[in-house]
Amino acid sequence: MATQTHEAAGHAAEVASAPGMPQLDFSNWGNQIFWLLITLTVIYFVLSRIALPRIAAVLAERQGTITNDIAAAEGLKAKAVEAEEAYNKALADARAEAQNIVAEAKAEIQAGLDAATAKADAEIAAKAAESEKAIAEIRAGALESVKEVATDTANEIVAALGGQADDATIAAAVDTRMKG
Repeated sequence: MATQTHEAAGHAAEVASAPGMPQLDFSNWGNQIFWLLITLTVIYFVLSRIALPRIAAVLAERQGTITNDIAAAEGLKAKAVEAEEAYNKALADARAEAQNIVAEAKAEIQAGLDAATAKADAEIAAKAAESEKAIAEIRAGALESVKEVATDTANEIVAALGGQADDATIAAAVDTRMKG
């Protein structure tokens, strides 16, 4: 183990005596600064002459595309608003037309209903008049029949009681009684 410790200590001494990192060696700084300036100048010219103009062109193209797309979207939005207004107007016109059709249909139905009602009322009135006339005839016939039956019955009753009555007296008595 002692041997390993001596070897490690010797190796550490060799490393400490080495010049170190070449970037930190002052003897190389002039050369490093020269090449640094040349590299930065080349990078500056490459970026300013080639890369940055291309990037600027791409950004300008994108901005133009975005502006054109926004303008197209505004135009389409205006057309959509116009289409919506036209749709709403057409819808309102269709509703008004439907209401007119419904009103006309109701008027036609009401006119037909009124005509049918008037016709039915006239038929009912005619049948009622015929019925009243028939009832009056039946009533008159019934009164006549009652008068005949009463006259015949009175003659039979008087004859059954042994009396003699003339037809005029019996008819006058029956008429008086029927009048109330």
